[in-house]
Amino acid sequence: MKYKNFPMVPKVVFGRGSFGQLGEILMPKRKNADAPFIFLVDDVFENNDWVVSRIPVMFNDRIIFISAEEEPKTEQIDTLVEKIRKESPETPSGIIGIGGGTMMDIAKAVAIMLTSKGKTEDYQGWDLVNKEAVYHVGIPTISGTGAEVSRTTVLTGPDKKLGINSDFTPFDQVVLDPELTRGVPKDQWFYTGMDCYIHCVESLNGTYLNAFSQSYGEKAQELCNEVFYNGDLTEEEAQDKLMMASWHGGMSIAYSQVGVAHAMSYGLSYLLGTKHGIGNCIVFDHLEDFYPEGVALFKKMKEKHGVKLPQGVCAGLSDKDFDTMINIAMGLDPLWENACGKNWKDTITPELLRSLYEKM
Repeated sequence: MKYKNFPMVPKVVFGRGSFGQLGEILMPKRKNADAPFIFLVDDVFENNDWVVSRIPVMFNDRIIFISAEEEPKTEQIDTLVEKIRKESPETPSGIIGIGGGTMMDIAKAVAIMLTSKGKTEDYQGWDLVNKEAVYHVGIPTISGTGAEVSRTTVLTGPDKKLGINSDFTPFDQVVLDPELTRGVPKDQWFYTGMDCYIHCVESLNGTYLNAFSQSYGEKAQELCNEVFYNGDLTEEEAQDKLMMASWHGGMSIAYSQVGVAHAMSYGLSYLLGTKHGIGNCIVFDHLEDFYPEGVALFKKMKEKHGVKLPQGVCAGLSDKDFDTMINIAMGLDPLWENACGKNWKDTITPELLRSLYEKM
């Protein structure tokens, strides 16, 4: 058997206030004054001096504020890369993403495409990138997606929603500062945290499960349970633990895969633009037949925090719409194989997926 040789994030700093070390971290990576660092920042921070004033801008460095209201698209990456190439006399010294999972994915994709030819959509899939990316740094400001540690950058293209999965995708450096997660709206905190929880359930119940993914998945699930259900934590403790749950949850799927909830939420996202975290929650709420224990605890967490999921998101959709979502979901073979085994097509039918989508 040939085992996967996955890259890991080579450098990570963790701690409250560690964002203040960013300038010190970046300085040795600066090529020269004409090769800027480009900071891609969630525009929710545009008027937030506490964050923006601490970004170590020098020489020709630029801050580009980007809305995270919509899931990242391949076309958006192409536009950003073209803008950076036009405005920079040299290839940037690095790309730094500051924000949630959307900003992490955008930063990873931009770093890849600055050294790759063609369009971003050409690289949606597994191991299609063959050139090293520009140096890139991830600084998450919300915890749960695991995008700061994963080897994929999930993008919606013209024909599909699919990640750029490659050895060149992971960040070269990650800064984990739990202080940056303060002030996240409660619903968003829950939905993104549940993305991590769902990672764990899908990984730990999958056919790809192994000791590597199990060790990370079990720890991440334990931390999620503390934060969202049975822990008596201070706000700071909850921030620290959820940030580490996100890291461990991302690691748990690095050597396994996600499953049904993620596959079906890709369909929702592609057709309806549903954000990743809430999309996973909407789907997972109806997956008792696949993950009975995980869904039961999810419902308890939802009740404890008074979270009401949107209802009827698929109401009024046409047959063509349902077919589009089903085709997107069923195109993610590794996710289904992890969830149901190599013969997954014997049990996972378009009719089954249609019946599940109709409940949402």
